[in-house]
Amino acid sequence: MEIPSRGNRPNILWICTDSQRWDTLGCYGNPLVRTPNIDRLARQGTLFENAFSQSPLCMPSRGSFLTGRYPCTTRLRQNGQVVPADLKPITRTLANHDYLCGLSGKLHLSACDQRLSFGPQWWKAPDKYWLLPFEQRINDGYTVFHWCHSPGQHSPACGYSQWLHSKGARVGDETEPSPHSKHLLRPRPDELHLTTYCVERAIEFIELHHETQAWYPWLFSVNIFDPHPGYRPLEEYLRPYLDRLDEIPLPSWGEEELDGKPAYQKESYEAAKTRSTRGMTARDLRLIKAAYWAMCDHIDTKVGLLLEALHRTGQSDNTLVVFGSDHGELLGDHGKIIKGPYLYEGAIHVPLILAWPGHIQANQRARGLVELTDLAPTLLQAAGLEPDPAMQGRSLWSLLTGQAPLDHFRDDVYGEYHNADCDHPAQWLTMLRTERHKLVAVHGTREGELYDLQADPGENRNLWADPGCRDLKIELLQRLSARMAYTADPLPLRIGVF
Repeated sequence: MEIPSRGNRPNILWICTDSQRWDTLGCYGNPLVRTPNIDRLARQGTLFENAFSQSPLCMPSRGSFLTGRYPCTTRLRQNGQVVPADLKPITRTLANHDYLCGLSGKLHLSACDQRLSFGPQWWKAPDKYWLLPFEQRINDGYTVFHWCHSPGQHSPACGYSQWLHSKGARVGDETEPSPHSKHLLRPRPDELHLTTYCVERAIEFIELHHETQAWYPWLFSVNIFDPHPGYRPLEEYLRPYLDRLDEIPLPSWGEEELDGKPAYQKESYEAAKTRSTRGMTARDLRLIKAAYWAMCDHIDTKVGLLLEALHRTGQSDNTLVVFGSDHGELLGDHGKIIKGPYLYEGAIHVPLILAWPGHIQANQRARGLVELTDLAPTLLQAAGLEPDPAMQGRSLWSLLTGQAPLDHFRDDVYGEYHNADCDHPAQWLTMLRTERHKLVAVHGTREGELYDLQADPGENRNLWADPGCRDLKIELLQRLSARMAYTADPLPLRIGVF
């Protein structure tokens, strides 16, 4: 298999969910979920067993994988920042090379609310002024833009709001509690669901290119909000889990685990505002996981519709399909329900599947470590374009095409959290994860985390202070220091010797 020529550039259907862990799919070994369409996509292409986000939060992660650069390099280190004007997503590069790029759903490269601009007592301002009516855009390359940040959006700039209005439905947030649990919300019906809106807009785009596909290639980003909290599962997807709730595994941890963790984690657990599992029953925890899985199953149904649209319009063979997520979610692991200043597996280990018939090897499972920074350079190479010198990720193309071994790609992966979420105490964390070990440095303290992932895959026993791990910790800290140095911006390029 060869790198496609400029005349053989694929369409790219990029399906990105929000906050979806790797272990939510049948093809990743979950026996309880129902994800036949994504499982079939995995058999048609390459599944990455060990793909990792570079941040456990939306904006830093999305800015990173859309550019192939690390969050500290893109300067999108935190949720709620204003997008740098010179950020260069891969969609802009592709648009400059005759790709027509479209989007439905989230983008989240810039702040979508403005509450902190009201000052230290921002919560005293009416919450109707918190959300911005639109997301600030730069030259992002998207010509077709069916944007909606979240299910509760109420704005004439929001495509989902327009769609609901055209159907005579009420626009705005739906916060009615679920009859099953105070921790769940009742969703809109499927025909009015945000996921349905995103997928319908994508199918419309695919169908409109049935006659014109020979003229130019396209990229479409289907950026689905689910399974992001708050958890709004459709009843028809939740019901099967309610019938077997006791089979859903509970988080394998106890409060005593916190005694060996950095101090901020115990403080965060004890603070109600950070949404810890404190006070939750086993049934609460199982219901949250059931709701989360139900939302993933709903997504799978919609992925099936997207793949069917490609087949129906004769575009399956010339479309590269990407399925993945921006980061994960904790779901009760380590006493936390949602993401935050944590670099545990549940927060950063994500699904990643790429398929393109005749070009990407089918039914292939790659075990080597990969980063989401590797996606952008991979898509450039698949499109026959030169590498972007600004990118810091590594193209996966040789692995996808069977020219590189599946069991090793990177020696380690790097992650960071730089005071990224104002809902949590300020923390600066960096992470190095190898195939066997993970080290997290808590900067500004003498604390950190060290895990043997082979002996302790749940990351329950922190070895940071273990005297027997002294040499290992020194080695990993040195490697982490090197990775931090390598995040230095490659630009501007050197043009002379002095």
